[in-house]
Amino acid sequence: MISCKQHDKFSISGNVKDAKGEMLYFEHSGLLKTTILDSVRLRPNGSFKFKSSRPAYPDFYRLRLDDKIITFAVDSCEEITIQAKLANFATDYIVTGSATSIQIQALRKSVMKIQQLVNALNSNMGANERNAKIAVIEKDIETHKEMARKMILQNPRSAAAYFAVYQKVNDTYLFSPYIKSDRPYCAAVATAYNTFMPEYERSKNIYALVLDAIHKDRKMKEKEAWDEVFASKGLGYINIILPDRKNVERELSSLIGKVILLDFSNYESKQSVDYTFALRELYKTYHSRGFEIYQISLDQNKQHWQQSTANIPWTCVRDVNGPNTKYTASYNISEIPTTFLMDKKGNIISRSLGFDELRKAIEKLL
Repeated sequence: MISCKQHDKFSISGNVKDAKGEMLYFEHSGLLKTTILDSVRLRPNGSFKFKSSRPAYPDFYRLRLDDKIITFAVDSCEEITIQAKLANFATDYIVTGSATSIQIQALRKSVMKIQQLVNALNSNMGANERNAKIAVIEKDIETHKEMARKMILQNPRSAAAYFAVYQKVNDTYLFSPYIKSDRPYCAAVATAYNTFMPEYERSKNIYALVLDAIHKDRKMKEKEAWDEVFASKGLGYINIILPDRKNVERELSSLIGKVILLDFSNYESKQSVDYTFALRELYKTYHSRGFEIYQISLDQNKQHWQQSTANIPWTCVRDVNGPNTKYTASYNISEIPTTFLMDKKGNIISRSLGFDELRKAIEKLL
């Protein structure tokens, strides 16, 4: 820390063998553009050294020989050393002084290998050969992403984690917050950067990207919900299919023919114990006469929900999305608990009656 306070510069030095007379460029890789900071024509021994102001936040820099590039990161007052050769300059180099830059090297080598395989695909290949090569590419992409995931989870605020979520093959991102399985890793980096470096332009960029993906996902769920509303028009209710605590899918429609209380609630709320007790009394009183409860739990904590429903006699289901399940939009749920009383044909008779009124209504329908 004392050293960082005393020095506001970082240096990048090293040697490029067999590169006499070549022009080596030192560049800053900004969010929107790349800027040349310095350059040198390499002497017979290939040695070089560049210095630059230490960035306020973790940032990316490059060494470039023609179109061959070495990317490295600077996130403190570092002295980085790179030993390379003119041949395979972009891949077969040795970097010291920056663990993050070593991780970036591994990520780049992996993607460059995948890109070479993609480039080798051509229209003259037979279908079997092409499919076999695509299978190899898909396997290599998954292997690469598994390596990247581990780096991200290990330290989501590192420059390597940020670099990983922005890598591309054929201008297509390997990680995308718009893909459900990728979103947690993009979100981890976005959250870490926004928490520790909220004013950094990179933080704002990735955070906005992830928020946009979440917003679009919610819009899609709302559309799916309305599509289901229109598809269910004339039924009197919107069918729900969700797993119970034993992961068995339970359908609301399977209970048609009984008087049903459709209940949106959760077990994490303070009033849950009293509310559950009241439901239990209702179920005990009317179940033998043809009354059922179909309960959608909006709990976020799956384990707590499973423990709380261990002895519940009625149907209780939960969506992995918790309160963001599409059915809250389908049934226009704005608060919990919310209940709907349905007759034996599936028509919704009332919404959120008090328990005294609910008993009277159930008596009339049975």
